[in-house]
Amino acid sequence: MAFDGAYLHAVMQEIIPLISARADKIHQPSKDEILIHLRGFQGMKKLLINISGGSARVHLTEINIENPAAPPMFCMLLRKHLGGGKLAAVRQDGLERILFLDFDCMNELGDIVRLTLACEVMGRYSNLILINQEGNIIDSLKRNADITRERVLLTGFPYEMPHRSQRLNFLNTDSITISNALLLAPDQMLDKALLNLFEGISPLLAREWAYYTCKEGIRSHELTTAQSERLFYIIHRTADMLQNQTYQFQILTTREGVLKDFCFFRPEQYGNLMIVKPMLSASATLDAFYSERDLHARMKQRANDLFKLIMSRMERITKKISNQQAELAETDKMQQNKLYGDLLSANLYRIQKGDSFVRLENFYEASCPEIKIPLQIQLTPSQNAQKYYTLYRKASTARQKLSEQIKQGQQELAYLESVFDALSRAESETDLLLLREELAQQGYIRNRNQKQKIPKQTPPIKYYSSDGLLILVGRNNHQNDQLTLKQASKNDLWFHTQKTPGSHVILITDGKKPSETAIREAAVLAAYHSKARDSAQVPVDFTNVKFVKKPNGAKPGMVIYTNQQTLYVKPDAEICQKG
Repeated sequence: MAFDGAYLHAVMQEIIPLISARADKIHQPSKDEILIHLRGFQGMKKLLINISGGSARVHLTEINIENPAAPPMFCMLLRKHLGGGKLAAVRQDGLERILFLDFDCMNELGDIVRLTLACEVMGRYSNLILINQEGNIIDSLKRNADITRERVLLTGFPYEMPHRSQRLNFLNTDSITISNALLLAPDQMLDKALLNLFEGISPLLAREWAYYTCKEGIRSHELTTAQSERLFYIIHRTADMLQNQTYQFQILTTREGVLKDFCFFRPEQYGNLMIVKPMLSASATLDAFYSERDLHARMKQRANDLFKLIMSRMERITKKISNQQAELAETDKMQQNKLYGDLLSANLYRIQKGDSFVRLENFYEASCPEIKIPLQIQLTPSQNAQKYYTLYRKASTARQKLSEQIKQGQQELAYLESVFDALSRAESETDLLLLREELAQQGYIRNRNQKQKIPKQTPPIKYYSSDGLLILVGRNNHQNDQLTLKQASKNDLWFHTQKTPGSHVILITDGKKPSETAIREAAVLAAYHSKARDSAQVPVDFTNVKFVKKPNGAKPGMVIYTNQQTLYVKPDAEICQKG
């Protein structure tokens, strides 16, 4: 992620206006998070400090975070020392990834002392350290004696900065210094050279500078005069952006909606491969990025038991269908048994009891070929004939039952695949609870708490076509039924991926003929909200709602339809405006 020293500088500018605010409340929502409520002239602001390896950051937050019933020890220590303290200064040494928060606090004797909270945002080496006015460590959130193998972080020891290599600060470095440093450094790809040369820049920023300098990529010792001028320009322009606070905060996502990165400038290196979403501030960017990412992680964790249950059930059904199809293949011999019975019945006078076999002409064929029919020596000729008729009747009954069971199994498998697809696209806790309730109603799981209130169904996802027509997308099977069979008008258009689990999509026509553009965009949304989301070309069937029917006894979301047409489209939710 791009939480580098430069981005921390932007966050610091948003915290500086809170100087003189008091630490009103301090919480520790999780083992790696501290939340400080600062009350000042701007009202109450929440400062979040996270030191977990993959999410280390410092910023103001608007997210409501649930706190544990009993505060941990480090939280109690911060309340003791910083509670009621006034934020006196916010400091950053160059572009180092450490933010120092100085508080003027009152000690046990009633004297004002200055305590410092060192927020070290350095990936897996991140830490939060409380330092007294003598510069000694009071305590740290990560209490390991040797976090970085280069310094001691123990109570009472002097606080030492992490090891810092000699690198340039691009905020105050001129072009000549940069040029000389590049020539003295080892020859390597330009982005790697810049990353090693400057402090406080992320790989994303280094790649952006290198891309602006030369789109095809170039080594650091091969720069022409014109390329060097372009490099110096983009570095100084970035420095001006930080110093004048003319940021362009962005969140980057892939075309499939996967969160990729965030930054304080508009990146050009990805071209059209990424979707760029502008944000208003550094803190708002981090709030949106990490809250969505954490939500996806939390949703995946909470849905893990349902994923396992559905996968296990699907595997069992698939194996059962395979066995039943093998048994069904065996019943193909039933016509042979009927033939043997008919031939034996017509030739009883030619068979003696005790014969082990008999050769008879097959008069059902024009050439009357001779057939060898096995017999049981303990049975009479008539009993042998009845034995083959009995085998025929059993096979016929088995074939009928197996065909019904295979059909039911395939329908159940299609239903579970639709639930699995909806589960993989669930966006909220409500979506998960409704899917869990659906599985409980179908008998796949038991409700853990019968008294638990079922949440209200979230409305369908709304989109608008390029020409303003409303497009509705179902979130789960129950909503698919509600949307298609009750809410939609008979002349609205219904869309669904062909032979692939997915959402029901309704194009609201208001009785008018929709444009070809609106129809194609609705088909694209049907492809995007399906199991085939990652495919290049997806067949999507569409027809009027009046031609969509639900068979008696069908599971939720299962329908049949006629009079359909088919479009082949590429999934992409960005073509429509989301309501």
